[in-house]
Amino acid sequence: MSDRLSIVVVEKDRERALLIVDSLRAAGNHEIIVISEQTGLARRISERNPDVVLVDVSSPSRDMLEELTLASSPMERPVAMFVDRSDDSLTRAAIEAGVSAYVVDGMSPGRIKPVLDAAITRFHMFQRMRAELAATKRALEERKIIDRAKGLLMKARGLDEDAAYALLRKTAMDQGKKVAEVAEALVTAAGLLS
Repeated sequence: MSDRLSIVVVEKDRERALLIVDSLRAAGNHEIIVISEQTGLARRISERNPDVVLVDVSSPSRDMLEELTLASSPMERPVAMFVDRSDDSLTRAAIEAGVSAYVVDGMSPGRIKPVLDAAITRFHMFQRMRAELAATKRALEERKIIDRAKGLLMKARGLDEDAAYALLRKTAMDQGKKVAEVAEALVTAAGLLS
């Protein structure tokens, strides 16, 4: 945690909150906001738009995890949760809610920095994986559309596959577009005409 971070700490016990704030300040010059009331948690976190959310609860409730899902979807920010006790279903629900680090057996000051570092690293790793998956899905969809457009050209013009692709590529270059864009336009037009 070398850069200055905006951190929301969710902790209802004042003494524990101060302990967490002191530990975070010892780890760096961070902007720290403490939220002690768990009602309306999603709205409060969203209003502050922090870089990281740190939650310290003895045992998370389903309602709290639902609020975390609303406030801190896995796409938005890393969330580290310290709990005193848990069970398999709560652990699963926490991970599905977007919690990047789920630490059972409570919070101790010496564990805060390494857990936050791990949560941030894990969040960025999953963010990269989601981006790669989205790019792969997009490329697959483009490939399908290009193949359909080639099939239409082959049938309508009596071309072989290479010639159909060459025609798509030439048209895309002439129009300053991607091959997938030209192919999509052709497939859409063919759909309207049939």
